[in-house]
Amino acid sequence: MNSSPLINDLIEAFRCLPGVGPKSAQRMTLYLLGRNRSGGLKLSESLSSALEEVGNCEQCRTFTEENICRICSSNSRDRKICCVVESPVDIFAIEQSATFSGVYYVLMGRLSPIDGIGPEQLGIDNLMKKVEVENIEELIIACNPTVEGEATAYYIAEQFKNSQVSVSRIAHGVPVGGELEFVDGGTLGHAFSGRKIIENTQSHESD
Repeated sequence: MNSSPLINDLIEAFRCLPGVGPKSAQRMTLYLLGRNRSGGLKLSESLSSALEEVGNCEQCRTFTEENICRICSSNSRDRKICCVVESPVDIFAIEQSATFSGVYYVLMGRLSPIDGIGPEQLGIDNLMKKVEVENIEELIIACNPTVEGEATAYYIAEQFKNSQVSVSRIAHGVPVGGELEFVDGGTLGHAFSGRKIIENTQSHESD
């Protein structure tokens, strides 16, 4: 587009967002410049502040500008139950369902050797320490029901097969190939209430 360099730069900047193509980026740019400059300034300031100040919770790894997030520091949460999710967006989805009152651990991804994402990048060792130090009794694995998500859930379950912690996996209600952020609250609630214990396959083979 033969336009102002600043306008072109802003259009290209919007294209970094997921699902935003050239037309959508152009539309947002022209809207902010033509109709809502105050909104654009607020967006710019909020984005700048968040990028500079938001880090990861020391206990669960979700995004927060504090050392420990509001959920981990809350006295009303059940600290004996920990839900393992792939992304902070999954916490938003689960919290909106109002069916879970425990704490979380965010993997910030899922196992993907092709992309160089292994157990170290997911903080599996830190998860194991968290379970031991905080005396967690049940670990709910809420990885997305994708091929990578299932592999991640299986790997985590294997790490705890010789421990006393009960490992469960959210079951029916979440469609195969789906993402938690797109699942409605009722479906998520059904999935949590119908979770199942992950059995140790090796123990059955040896019997």
